[in-house]
Amino acid sequence: LTINSIIGTGIFLSPGAVAKLVGDKAATIYLAAAVFAAVLAVTFAAASKYVVKSGAAYAYSKAAFGDEVGSYVGITRVVSASIAWGVMATGVVKTTLSIFGQDSSNVKNVTIGFITLMFVLLIINLIGTKLLTLISNISTIGKIGALGITILVFSDGANLQGLTLLKDAEGNNLIPEFTTSVFVTALVGAFYAFTGFESVASGSADMEKPEKNLPRAIPLAIAIIAAIYFGIVFVSMYIDPVAMVTSKDPVVLASVFKNQLLQKIIVIGA
Repeated sequence: LTINSIIGTGIFLSPGAVAKLVGDKAATIYLAAAVFAAVLAVTFAAASKYVVKSGAAYAYSKAAFGDEVGSYVGITRVVSASIAWGVMATGVVKTTLSIFGQDSSNVKNVTIGFITLMFVLLIINLIGTKLLTLISNISTIGKIGALGITILVFSDGANLQGLTLLKDAEGNNLIPEFTTSVFVTALVGAFYAFTGFESVASGSADMEKPEKNLPRAIPLAIAIIAAIYFGIVFVSMYIDPVAMVTSKDPVVLASVFKNQLLQKIIVIGA
């Protein structure tokens, strides 16, 4: 559940934006983001030892600081989660449309797909945790499989230096000079790919021994995912860094391959 909650649209959609900011330093930026994510993950893991109620950050802050702080965290969590789920759901719909050869930029198509997705998720939630577990397991296998295949497939002749020669429509360098501001902006973009662990404990009351399993699962998942992310970004930049930076496709990672079968595997995994 932790791996599936973290590996989502972030890693399939964000590498291009990060690479466009920092060029060949993209993989290193993801490692830096993993450090920040690990600090927060350890904090959540520690809190989950003592509070086994559902609610994650809301339950932890309420237990530690009282109802007022708990309510504040709960409200901000609802707002931030609504925005995040909106972004992710739109990414899912656009990716699905592209799989079936439909126009993923058409507002009508995206709206119908979005409503359909919400209806499917509603049914899954109403049926209960057994179906949710099955869906989660299949989803996790699909994502890790797609990323794993990408990491294992190498291609010769990449030119990372070519990134510095890319120009925008105005003739300016597409990759800006590496500054503190650029570093922070890229770090925030990369960190988005690690978010999700903070919601894992939202349903801790439905888990087996959450006070023992969650403190182990969250840090372990962060370590596994950090290795996968570094590998996927490093290999993708090695295969075709220009495609990574310039692609307009919904699933940026698929753009680095010329083989259509590999593209399909990655898009379906996404």
